[in-house]
Amino acid sequence: MEAVTQLAVLLANPDAHFGAQLIGLGRILGWVFVASFLVWLRLRLVFGIRVREKEEWEGVDVGECGRAACPELIGAKGSAR
Repeated sequence: MEAVTQLAVLLANPDAHFGAQLIGLGRILGWVFVASFLVWLRLRLVFGIRVREKEEWEGVDVGECGRAACPELIGAKGSAR
């Protein structure tokens, strides 16, 4: 049963407590969530994450490159047009 209590440290520190490891894991997950959320929020406010609605319908390749990436598929069954 001792191997089960060694969650993150494995065999490096046999005196480590399972509860302390869970607290450390929770803090790491919390830090990553908050930091990622703030980065995405700033990106959304400064640059915007989504493309314009017109580009969604035309295709981003037209907006970015000026032409369709697969012109042979335009109007094909299953396309948005």
